[in-house]
Amino acid sequence: MPASPRPARRAVRRSGAIVAAAASVALLAGCAASADAGTDSQGTTDAAASGFPLTIDNCGTEVTFEQAPERVVTIKSSTLELLLALGLEDRVVGAAFTDGPVPEEYADAAEGIETLSDRVPSQEATLAAEPDLVFAGWESNLTAEGAGDRATLEQLGVRTYVAPAACQGEGYRPDPLTFDGVFAGFEQAGEIFGVTDAAADLVAEHRAALDAIEPSDAGLTALWYSSGDDQPFVGAGTGAPQMIMEAAGLENVVADVRDSWTSLSWEAVVDADPDVIVLVDAAWNTAESKIAKLEGNPATAAMPAVQQGRYVIVDFPATEAGVRNVDAVAAIVEQLGAL
Repeated sequence: MPASPRPARRAVRRSGAIVAAAASVALLAGCAASADAGTDSQGTTDAAASGFPLTIDNCGTEVTFEQAPERVVTIKSSTLELLLALGLEDRVVGAAFTDGPVPEEYADAAEGIETLSDRVPSQEATLAAEPDLVFAGWESNLTAEGAGDRATLEQLGVRTYVAPAACQGEGYRPDPLTFDGVFAGFEQAGEIFGVTDAAADLVAEHRAALDAIEPSDAGLTALWYSSGDDQPFVGAGTGAPQMIMEAAGLENVVADVRDSWTSLSWEAVVDADPDVIVLVDAAWNTAESKIAKLEGNPATAAMPAVQQGRYVIVDFPATEAGVRNVDAVAAIVEQLGAL
């Protein structure tokens, strides 16, 4: 996963506020269960017909949903934007650690959603929102130093779910990440939230858009430069950068590194001599600043790609599996055509 320079908050001690919030969560969950469960004429719960209870093996943690979550805290842009794309903005009670504004098409839906923290929220801030689910973009978001570890939150009546593409454990980590895998994540979210039709429509829309893209046939090699001064942090051979570059018709110069991300020396970058450099644009680490580094380093300044300004730019949120990936492919192909 791409490293972010923004540190997570320190863990807070469980206080009276946390206990109170946990009690509220339990009460809300109980009320929601009573209100939302379907019943027949004898008052028997019709759970099977609704797809619940639903048990999922999520990154090696078994999570059971007795009903669709109604109060969700999202962590990272990828999770928030997926729920917005599924039309579930009314279930988001708080968002945290976003990587900038949502895409314009989701701006109206996102209006009014409370930002809990610009970083990983503390457990106290998370529980204060009274969620019944924390939907995390990275496994590392769910620790005692962050929003709370999964076991503790479960004991407090709060389910946890990590975007499957971000799982890191053996047998769960995508190797490599594919668009089929990304779309399967959309479909699983549809199951969890009881909106399978909306998820199917979303997948169909993204598949059609992906199929409509004509990748570059120029045989260009590329380096995906995310961050780093002394050592560049780049997209390797198994994550979203590789998936996006391959779909755009680019050959990743470090595709043989079996990881999502890796660090290189500048000497290795010069030796690789990519035809194109993909620059990740983030508010805290802009594409312009990376161009300045490349042009200010005597070694990289001599590279043909730098001398001729053969750069393509992608937004930081597109570097993680989510609803921006197909658009990133299209944007890269368009920029390649303009070079």
